[in-house]
Amino acid sequence: MTVSLKAELHVDGKVFELPVVQGTEGERAVDTRNLRSQTGLITLDPGFANTGACRSAITFIDGERGILRYRGIPIEELAEHSNFLEVAHLLIYGYLPTEQTLERFSQSVRLHTMLHEDFKRFYGALPKDAHPMAACSAAVGALATFYPDCLDPRDPRQVEISVHRLLAKLPTMAAYAYKHSIGQPFMYPDNRRSYVENFLYMLFGTPCEEYVVEPVVAKAIDLLFILHADHEQNCSTSTVRLVGSSMVNLFACISAGINALWGPRHGGANQEVIHMLVAIRDEGMTARQFVERAKSKDDTSRLMGFGHRVYRNYDPRARVIKKACHDVLGRLGVHSKLLEIAVELEEIALSDEYFIERKLYPNVDFYSGIIYNAIGIPATMFTPMFAIGRLPGWLAHWIEMHADEDFKIGRPRQIYDGATLTHYHEAERH
Repeated sequence: MTVSLKAELHVDGKVFELPVVQGTEGERAVDTRNLRSQTGLITLDPGFANTGACRSAITFIDGERGILRYRGIPIEELAEHSNFLEVAHLLIYGYLPTEQTLERFSQSVRLHTMLHEDFKRFYGALPKDAHPMAACSAAVGALATFYPDCLDPRDPRQVEISVHRLLAKLPTMAAYAYKHSIGQPFMYPDNRRSYVENFLYMLFGTPCEEYVVEPVVAKAIDLLFILHADHEQNCSTSTVRLVGSSMVNLFACISAGINALWGPRHGGANQEVIHMLVAIRDEGMTARQFVERAKSKDDTSRLMGFGHRVYRNYDPRARVIKKACHDVLGRLGVHSKLLEIAVELEEIALSDEYFIERKLYPNVDFYSGIIYNAIGIPATMFTPMFAIGRLPGWLAHWIEMHADEDFKIGRPRQIYDGATLTHYHEAERH
């Protein structure tokens, strides 16, 4: 980061100079950290859309040009050459591992995949219809009770153990949440399998017969995990950072991140895609009819899975996953009305001038929802799948925050807009 320019702020006849900082990719920001002490003013930025809360070396996004890079490496290259655990290592430790380093890292993760047997009673206490995200958040938070010796956020060894435990156990927790909801027995992890294969085995396998993972499916899920691994200062990542700034343990921070991801405006977007497709099917509409309704100013219908708050170009993750989506559909030979509608919606949106002019391209949520639906993953499990993928990014940002020389507890300001001084005996009663 370099500081070379100054911005001038004119207030009440006075001129104040504020530094302008520049990142390695040319991004510039006005440094307002001393604004209040110098001027008595604060900034007002609802949703923090124009606020840089930190400096980070993890992920670079250029929404105008459709660029996404992890540690400087284009997402397209990682998708082609890497796998999820290697990308997790890249994000968390800051560099690509050698073959030997990756094997040690993978082996350490494999050693932690099992859950304590008491977790069976933990899940047994939940209602059958408990949402898997609620179960995952509660289970991750409960890890602090099972591992009280690894809660110090400033002990490097305790942090590393907790990081590996979380990477290993979150897939097991998600699979257990699903198994509990359908009344099937929990499957112990099979550490002879790869990370993704083990998760699919725990999700779909039963003690009655051998479960064989379809390679195309495993590859697509691994790819989705890579694409979801980090996305800069999004809602859930910012939540992990903000909660972590209180110096609470890592498990509590990741539990909070899972809850933030649960929202339909964040990680729940791919579930909304399926709800949209179901509504189109149940109302007997064609994809074209729904598109016309979505374009109408007099209709409240929304085309879910298209466009993105950050990207004003094609979502680079969508470019990568689109081919995998069609590979999965072709290999599995899946035919359903929902998937027919989805494919038709994609074709219409990519050729319709209305969407092209507004740059409303299919995003990663659109394709991930289709893939999950095609391989039989219920809609309630879409967001836990997202959480497994996003976990390395949360971990990387938490670690980076604690190493930041500017580390301090997060404490946003506000502009008070309520009643002025009102004495008790003067207050209105209703």
